[in-house]
Amino acid sequence: MWGVVGLREGNTKISFGFALTAAVMSASPVSATELSPAQIYAETSPAVVFIYKQTATKAGTGTGSIVDSRGAVLTNAHVILDHDTNAPAKTIRVFLKPDRVTGNDDNSENLTRGYPATVLAYDPALDLALLMIEKLAEPLPVLQLADPAGITVGSRVVAIGHPEQGGLWTLTTGVISADWKDFTNIQKKDVFQTETSINWGNSGGPLIDMQGHQVGINSEGRRKASNGLALTGINFAIKSSVAKDWLARQGLYVAYAKVDQKTGGAETPPESALPKPIQPEKVLENQPEAKPETGPGLPPLRPYSIDNLLKRLDLVQKDLEKQMDDMDAEIRRRRR
Repeated sequence: MWGVVGLREGNTKISFGFALTAAVMSASPVSATELSPAQIYAETSPAVVFIYKQTATKAGTGTGSIVDSRGAVLTNAHVILDHDTNAPAKTIRVFLKPDRVTGNDDNSENLTRGYPATVLAYDPALDLALLMIEKLAEPLPVLQLADPAGITVGSRVVAIGHPEQGGLWTLTTGVISADWKDFTNIQKKDVFQTETSINWGNSGGPLIDMQGHQVGINSEGRRKASNGLALTGINFAIKSSVAKDWLARQGLYVAYAKVDQKTGGAETPPESALPKPIQPEKVLENQPEAKPETGPGLPPLRPYSIDNLLKRLDLVQKDLEKQMDDMDAEIRRRRR
């Protein structure tokens, strides 16, 4: 997970005056029994995305989950904010999971499905953001939220994300360690503590229950005690209930997944129109930062170098910009 930037105190809700309801693709039946980690990964990982941001001075990466089949992505605010300006990064791209995650150190084979994305809303205090993927040709798979009230200390969970020095779309497993209310004295920021491995690059990714539904948004970890000794297994995920309520305040209404004990099956909210992407109107100053996280990843395939990865994505971005400039020049030439 890369460092949290621009977290804020107080009420930072940004309202855009739009109303919509999440359109969830038809889901395969689910049962009340626990799925295996392999089953959860197979069913949910296609709805997990890799997020790349480019600012004037630096680049960064994070994770997100698709909460609407038309391209709405839930992630952390610090994933998309520019640390220097406390505003959304100039360039944000979202990459969809390939059929098979493999490839060399720069992950060129894994990052072929990239799209530009725009910020619809963000709240640095809650560390939540909503993105819209642009130029989609078809509906996307969705990772449904689940009511976290059924999750207790000791409940098994898994996380999917992109830890530095690990593989992209990495799966880690663990349990809920503690339940926190008003975390870091921020009202209604309720979180789960988990010993599920969460590292640099996992920010904004899903914490998933054993029925394959999202119960948290992985946000940060603690790696050093007050006396300087190393900490392990102290990670935090914003509860899905916090995200659900926040999305509703932005106008995006997402239903909890419901399990029929007899036949299985998930609740599907009705369809409605999506709004046009809108940039936030203002950003408050002097906001506290969460501590960046460090630690080794757990690679299922091949470790990646964050430096090589960012260089690769920067080249892709420059190539796209050159193509657009060439197209504009050709259009002007033909109009003469």
